[in-house]
Amino acid sequence: MRRALHAEWTKLRTTPGTSLLLLAVVAATVGIGVLAAAATDCPAGICAVDPAKITLTGVQLGQAVVAVLAVQVIGAEYSTGMIHASLAAVPRRLTVLAAKALVLTAVVTAAATAGVAGSLVAGNRLLPLAVTDAAVLRAAAGSVLYLILIGLLALGVTTAVRTPATAAGVVLGLLYVFPIIGLAATDPAFRRHLEQIGPMAAGLAIQATTGLDDLPISPWHGLAVLGAWAAAALLAGGLLLRLRDA
Repeated sequence: MRRALHAEWTKLRTTPGTSLLLLAVVAATVGIGVLAAAATDCPAGICAVDPAKITLTGVQLGQAVVAVLAVQVIGAEYSTGMIHASLAAVPRRLTVLAAKALVLTAVVTAAATAGVAGSLVAGNRLLPLAVTDAAVLRAAAGSVLYLILIGLLALGVTTAVRTPATAAGVVLGLLYVFPIIGLAATDPAFRRHLEQIGPMAAGLAIQATTGLDDLPISPWHGLAVLGAWAAAALLAGGLLLRLRDA
């Protein structure tokens, strides 16, 4: 595993665009969060909306960049044929996938932490946000975990479908199709059910710090739903990687 981790880190570090994508995760997360916070009016220090959730709005754009980065981690090897060399060097295919997942988790954790921290600093200046409050800290840590799980979901999907463009489409579809259907739905119970099972809607419940009793799903349960999606994608990707010809 140590050799596999070193190889995957070297590949990711030397892949063109990796640094820019990581910077884009930070910039998107902070930038959109600042714009959302600046546009929110809180007269007399009282907000009609959840200030933590507004501050962390940028995660919704940052996740798309994380997904693109995760697709590149293995999709680039399939598109160039380098996957054959990777599997020849490390014949245990699940070891290769595990190494990719660990390296991806490390870099996404770093970028997500920087982006979320920057958002909280800006939100603290623009909104009545108590950054030391337990609920806010939970929302912040949960947002980092959310982005990590999005990356692992995208990695699993790409391993399964192989083609980067198709994988990106599938991942973004999984994230956004549930909210779109929910907006078109007229049945409140059906809309609530979609919010409970959709990876993005359920996962982002972790950001809520107010009105928790009115949420379709509790914060940690929502994040667990996203975790189940990511685990299923990795399981399917690992199984196909092991069974079929590269």
